[in-house]
Amino acid sequence: MKKTSTRLADGREIIYYDLRDDAVREAPDERPLDRTATASEIRYDPLLSEWTAVTAHRQSRTYHPPADACPLCPTRGGRLSEIPEADYDVAVFENRFPSFTGGPGPEAADAPHGLFAHRPGAGRCEVVCFTSDHEASFASLTDAQARLVLDAWTDRTAELSQLPGVEQVFCFENRGEEIGVTLQHPHGQIYAYPFTTPRTARMLDSLAGHAARTGGRNLFDDVLAAELADGRRVVAEGEHWVAFVPHAAHWPYEVHLYPRRRVPDLLALSEEAREEFPGMYLEVLRRFDRVFGPEEPPTPYIAAWHQAPFTSSRYGQRHGQDDGAAAAGIPGAAVTREDFALHLELFTIRRTSGKLKFLAGSESGMNVFINDVPPESAAERLREVASD
Repeated sequence: MKKTSTRLADGREIIYYDLRDDAVREAPDERPLDRTATASEIRYDPLLSEWTAVTAHRQSRTYHPPADACPLCPTRGGRLSEIPEADYDVAVFENRFPSFTGGPGPEAADAPHGLFAHRPGAGRCEVVCFTSDHEASFASLTDAQARLVLDAWTDRTAELSQLPGVEQVFCFENRGEEIGVTLQHPHGQIYAYPFTTPRTARMLDSLAGHAARTGGRNLFDDVLAAELADGRRVVAEGEHWVAFVPHAAHWPYEVHLYPRRRVPDLLALSEEAREEFPGMYLEVLRRFDRVFGPEEPPTPYIAAWHQAPFTSSRYGQRHGQDDGAAAAGIPGAAVTREDFALHLELFTIRRTSGKLKFLAGSESGMNVFINDVPPESAAERLREVASD
């Protein structure tokens, strides 16, 4: 892999990742752009103990442009885009309309008892273009192309984790207008958050609680072992990866991919796991596109990498210690970064042909999911549509 970093006309960084070592990336951005002016604030919700980003500048972001005006296609024939080169393998650039941007700043509170805490939304948001082919999808990539994307995700995780104020790095892909995608070119995004996300915080709490109840056992390891022992929801297996529908899946079709050897993040994956991942992931994506039948359009989905935060207030905290245990001198369990398990969660909001799963009252109002497709049935269907 060859990596080349340069700048766009407004000062944002763009990084090219190439399969060929002799690739040259030196085309200038000829657009007459002013320097970007963005600001992000995060506000603390004291009832839910979580942060919300407020980003007024994102109201003007690009929305459903025609294919011949796609900003993620390469610059060709006099049409200038976000990517100055006439072709590329993988390109990553700073989002022009980021949810998080800049460095950390002081925290303030505008109400008694610190209830209305807020501070700058430090961090960075990047766009990852998987291929220069506008008509492609991640599922249509070759193994070598998918491996290059994996290497780009890993490299960006390493770099973004070093930015001041960044606590967690999230690589993800949204595909399909039903999901809310406004640019149809095959791409994903990376968010570098200035806090531990609520979903990850709950996982860390559950991890510590399970260890306290079971004498130090790892929850991620036990879940993977239990799914393999049960077998009904396993979708695909390799030497280094396992894909399964979780026992309590929230979404109609939801698959989790775990490396068999627990690691906290993409950086810690072995070379053997990196080599096997593209084939496994591409097969699962292709099954997603076949699950509703050949007459249906491509399946909309979200693919989300869950990595351990690089710093977190929850590391070292002890959980699961009730009053009786405390009186007996039995300590609770402390969670560390190495206890977290890297995994990818893939899911679709399509529940059957021509019908979507909407997040209505129970899901949106109370965060209680109601799934119309039994996880065992979803896994069986995903096995049925395996490649020949």
